[in-house]
Amino acid sequence: MMEAFQFEWIAYLILMVLVFLFLQAAIYIFREYERGVMFTLGRFTRVTGPGFVLIIPIVQQLVRTDLRMFVEDVPSQDVISRDNVSVKVNAVIYFRIVDPQRAIINVADFRAAVSQLAQTTLRSVLGKHELDEMLAERDKLNADIQEILDRQTDAWGIKVANVEIKHVDIDESMVRAIAKQAEAERLRRARVINAQGEFQAASKLVEAGKLLATQPNSMQLRYFNALNDIATDGTTTVVFPLPIDLLPKSQKIDE
Repeated sequence: MMEAFQFEWIAYLILMVLVFLFLQAAIYIFREYERGVMFTLGRFTRVTGPGFVLIIPIVQQLVRTDLRMFVEDVPSQDVISRDNVSVKVNAVIYFRIVDPQRAIINVADFRAAVSQLAQTTLRSVLGKHELDEMLAERDKLNADIQEILDRQTDAWGIKVANVEIKHVDIDESMVRAIAKQAEAERLRRARVINAQGEFQAASKLVEAGKLLATQPNSMQLRYFNALNDIATDGTTTVVFPLPIDLLPKSQKIDE
């Protein structure tokens, strides 16, 4: 009797363990940002989740996918620009899965595939531009790289949301050359601005001369203003020429 009871207890224990293992293999809980790609006897069945999912163990399998945004750092790449300048460029890529079925079935490792594709695309796109464009037009280059990656990863069910070039490392000698170029550009602008100022001043002087010529008495006011300005400095002796035209007619006759 005792032996039968023990055998029964062991049988129940084994049954409970089997039921536990069955439920552990059959029950899946997917979070809101997760999806499961279901295969039945090796063939794709459907995309399931989020929430509670029950499968048939051994017959069916589930592969989890994450729909959140992935951030992939692109290692520093050696790039030769169109004007034959060697630079090192690295970037960061933001992408996410929009079609779990294609992301699992069409590519073995989508993160490694996106990383390798980003490296080659970065070298290809930047090699078509000059150094000045890399430094001054990053937004345009980011948009070009993002568009190319998004078009090529569409077959994998992946959406490339954004690409940002982080650093453009230049050789020290090239940095000095760029500094000299910037200094020369500033000097050129200063000379142009100075020449424009001289031209505008000359134009105004011509206009002032024409205006003063219409009223001869206005020249007397200009002379008086000039004398008033000079008189403020009492330590200087100034010989100021007095035009005869400014003298009264009676004084000219006496002379």
